[in-house]
Amino acid sequence: MKIIAGNSNLPLAENIAEYLKTPLTKASIKRFADMEIFVEILENVRGEDCFIVQSTSSPCNDNLMELLITIDALKRGSARRITAVMPYFGYARQDRKTGGRTPITAKLVANLITAAGADRVLTMDLHAGQIQGFFDIPTDNLIASPTMAGHMKERFDSDNLVMVSPDVGGVVRARSIAKRMSADLAIIDKRREKAGVSEVMNVIGNVEGKECVLIDDMVDSAGTLCNAAQALRDSGAKSVHAYIVHGIFSGGAVAKVMDSPIENLVITDSIAATEAVKNCENIEQISVSHVIGEAMLRIAEERSVSALFK
Repeated sequence: MKIIAGNSNLPLAENIAEYLKTPLTKASIKRFADMEIFVEILENVRGEDCFIVQSTSSPCNDNLMELLITIDALKRGSARRITAVMPYFGYARQDRKTGGRTPITAKLVANLITAAGADRVLTMDLHAGQIQGFFDIPTDNLIASPTMAGHMKERFDSDNLVMVSPDVGGVVRARSIAKRMSADLAIIDKRREKAGVSEVMNVIGNVEGKECVLIDDMVDSAGTLCNAAQALRDSGAKSVHAYIVHGIFSGGAVAKVMDSPIENLVITDSIAATEAVKNCENIEQISVSHVIGEAMLRIAEERSVSALFK
């Protein structure tokens, strides 16, 4: 079993390697003067079960190319099986045609990974579950819900807790955690006037006097999240917290969170934290390295991955 770390999230790769008690495989990932990526695997991988840990987060195009080139290097090094471990799958929001002459980029990325030579994909909390079907190779979509629920149980009293989905599309995810926490469920009804701008319209469910926890798969510009938090406070919520799997935090997102009614925002380490995130007092990062590491071990040993979440 060989673990190769890309440059996108080295701390997570190191934590996974520590969990598996397996050192990271030595590799050189460099850039030429014109920013072309060059990858050299510095250990023998012939006949080995290889796992590449690489989130395709910002800069997503560079990290994606790095992943594809590393897969090719392993393929040409005669690796027995190559698994692309993508804690965060970039381009997942482009999973359908939203208008005339628009791409389905999630499918394109799936094709690129398959064509590069990956035998399997391991990812976490895809933006849309059906993206698994875009791949023509086995794809495991892990969930962070048990980890987040475990963290919540140490912090909240479930008798006064409400899980809140910031939009209709995230109801299944919020309901899953509400079930684990024996908590109520609420939904934010919002109308998006144009791309990147959201307007909160109504809160569906009783949140008055409750501790509300917003649940979502990603926070990017943080506009939707902060508007939802304000709507909950306006509806009488006692406090507002948030648990988000992927912390992208584009542009001034961290500043928005700091100025919002969100008392505490918990994210996973599927994406490496920037200095702004690390220095923000109301953002906390928890690790999913044990979940990903255990899934990798089960794949290597040909055991069930889905049994992890039963």
